[in-house]
Amino acid sequence: MAHRQQEHSGATPRLRGAPWQPPEEEVRRVYQPVEVHHQDGTWAVGRINAWWHPAGGQPWCRVRTIGSGEAPKWMPFDPEQLVLLPVTGT
Repeated sequence: MAHRQQEHSGATPRLRGAPWQPPEEEVRRVYQPVEVHHQDGTWAVGRINAWWHPAGGQPWCRVRTIGSGEAPKWMPFDPEQLVLLPVTGT
């Protein structure tokens, strides 16, 4: 219960053990294509399928890299690592 209260306080979540997830009632589902820039200099196409904005904190997004076979993961949004792509044409 204390951990759940910490999530609502806007504190940065801890990512140890089981995959962390924000409170479901605070998640906003979306479909946003992104280009994912990896630490090793490679990149991949992916999508953000949910956003979470903690009170007074940095926004987090759930990202799935297309074709990786990995489950989506929550991460702080970093525009240097995740480049938002247009959903529709200009």
